[in-house]
Parts: sequence; C-alpha cells; structure tokens
Amino acid sequence: MSKLILAIPSKGRLEEAAAEIFAKAGLTLKRDGARGYTGSLPDLDEVLVEYVSAGDIAARLAEGSVHMGITGEDLLREEIPDMESAVQLCLPLGFGQADVIVAIPDGWVDVTTMFDLADVAAEYRARHGRLMRVASKYEHLTYDYFIRHGVEFQWLPSFGATEAAPNSGAAEAIVDITSTGATLKANNLRVLEDGVILKSQANLAAALKADWSAEARRVAKRILAQISAMQAGEKMMELKFTAPAPP
Repeated sequence: MSKLILAIPSKGRLEEAAAEIFAKAGLTLKRDGARGYTGSLPDLDEVLVEYVSAGDIAARLAEGSVHMGITGEDLLREEIPDMESAVQLCLPLGFGQADVIVAIPDGWVDVTTMFDLADVAAEYRARHGRLMRVASKYEHLTYDYFIRHGVEFQWLPSFGATEAAPNSGAAEAIVDITSTGATLKANNLRVLEDGVILKSQANLAAALKADWSAEARRVAKRILAQISAMQAGEKMMELKFTAPAPP
C-alpha cells in the first residue's frame, strides 16, 4: 500500500510551529534523527513524512511528488504559475504570518499609491532613459502586481538585505515580506497605501497532481479534520476567555 507523503519544513520556526500544531491535534511528528529527512506520524502508519526546505515544498507540491505539505502562501504563489491549477490551499495554520508589500523611500512624500508610483516610473524613464528598478526576491508576484497597476519597472533580483537597496542606490523601490515593519522603518522605507500584494501565512496544502488513492484521501481527510477540530476548540476557548462578564 502506498503511503500519503507529507512534506514538513526541514528547519527553523516553520518546522517548530508545524510540529506544535500537529501535536496539539493529536498527530505527533516523529523525525528519524535530529538531521534526518524522513519521519512518521506514529498514530497514522499510512503517512510518510519528508522534511524539505520551505521553498522546495512548493515545487514538490506543484509536481505532485508529495500529497500534502506545509509552506507559506507567498512561496506557493511565487513558485507556481497558475497556482490554483496545481495546488489546493486546504487549511491556514495561523503561523508564519507576514505581508508581501511594495515599499518606497520615506522621502517620496507625494507618492502614496500604486497610481502615484506609475507616474513616478514614467517620469523616471523619461529623465534617466531607463526603467525604475525594483529589488525583490519575488519575481512573479512583483511582475503580476506592477503590470496590473500599469507600473513600468525593471526587476532587480535580491535574496538578502532587500531593504537596503534604495539607500545603497541599487534600486528605487522594493517588494519584500514583512511581519512588523520594523526593518522597513529602520531603513527609512514605508508601504504604499495599496501596496500589500499578499497577506501570507503557513498553509497545509494538497497537490492536485499527486497520485491520490482512496486510502490517501481518507488519511488526508483525517489529518485535516483533527487539525480543524483543534483550531475550532482553541477559538472557542479564546471566545470564552475574552467574553465580557454579564452585568
């Protein structure tokens, strides 16, 4: 009998948070050694766990070599063109929350929207004879969003310290991911009013191209049901805790 293959982030906060949420749902993840790349769910013998980098999980889901996986929605939408045809977002997990945003220098006081940025980009091209540069690791998300808003630009690949690009003169604007905005503020950048491209978080996703046997579907439904029930229970406890006392 072939097993359901579940891809879990191999390190860092995403791995820890995934293990925590599965444990709360009564599905303890057991890794084969501290640095092993396989594991199991002792309560579900029908599952093979594979530990994969968060970025590679998106690719594995797209090709259907795993049945389910946990990764950020930003990575799924960046790495998989026409994501909805290859992957189904089954369950938001409530961790890894961050926004993919468009940020510009604080000094651009008259620029508050993408419409304004389109005007700046046109003026920049007329003045300098080249396109305004936008630094980002998100090539596809950036192109899609900027083209929809009529902004001419040149994508500048940036896979680290993207917030420093405008100050260093490497780019005029950035598209990056942020959770608190503190790093943006420290680099004298601000988010455009309509500059939130995506509000992302970790999701449990299913691969539509995987080989879904009846048994794999049954196991997937059980995993989703247990996590959903745990999340519903936590929300109920939170409501009870925050409900105002009767007069």
